[in-house]
Amino acid sequence: MFWSRVWPVTAPLPTESMASRASLARDFRRLGLNAGDTVLVHASLRSLGWVCGGATGVVLALTDVLGREGCLIVPAQTPDNRDPSRWENPRVPESMWDEIRDHILPFDPKRSPALAMGLIAEQVRTWPGAIRSRHPQTSFAGIGPAAEKLLATHELSCQLGHESPLGALYRADARFLLLGVGFDRCTAFHLAEYNLPGQVTRTNRCVVRKRGQRRWVEYQDIDLNAGDFAALGNDFENDRSVSVGTVGSATARLASVRDAVSYAEGWFMKNRHRTPS
Repeated sequence: MFWSRVWPVTAPLPTESMASRASLARDFRRLGLNAGDTVLVHASLRSLGWVCGGATGVVLALTDVLGREGCLIVPAQTPDNRDPSRWENPRVPESMWDEIRDHILPFDPKRSPALAMGLIAEQVRTWPGAIRSRHPQTSFAGIGPAAEKLLATHELSCQLGHESPLGALYRADARFLLLGVGFDRCTAFHLAEYNLPGQVTRTNRCVVRKRGQRRWVEYQDIDLNAGDFAALGNDFENDRSVSVGTVGSATARLASVRDAVSYAEGWFMKNRHRTPS
């Protein structure tokens, strides 16, 4: 039959090894993830190798380990909801900017996809009972009994600061899991940027729906910069407690959000030389 000859294009072809819900759960436990934990996950499905069940299998494995009292949080950002003059991947010609501005869809916490964050994050976003914060550009999604409280506050002018879910995760003493991705994806480091003096700010624009009408809105926030996160992460891993192991075929890292923010703040003070404009 036709369907028997087709393999899903989003999944790597099966090899001699396979990861399953059960084997991934064992790997997560070996890494140090425990029942009742609250964890912020940045993940690449492809890095895990062939997973039976794909992203669904990964999320089920995580929830098996975290149990009924644990909480799984993922970034659910929508980077395309911004002025096209700032689009980078892909860039679009200036001749198209006005037309794009006229047609960008407003953020909808229930419908706006988070595909740029990967298939695992998108699976969590669409999971039964999932909660999503309401920031039109840098939202988070989560499942678990604490998700509603953790994601309740997300101020427009605080993308990844203390009045965002990152701040709530910090206060909850959560951990973060980098699953097949590097420290350049470690959102927790951004929270430390809000603690630095003299931060440069920028104006951001996005589309929302207000009183039933589609509208562009502007807000000011600090100029977030992840350009040095890989170097920061390398030093953090060498100097602090980071659990490193293998999950499926991927390298995984598990560490404390509070520890990462504290370390990053000191690291930025030493290694960043930025003068406010």
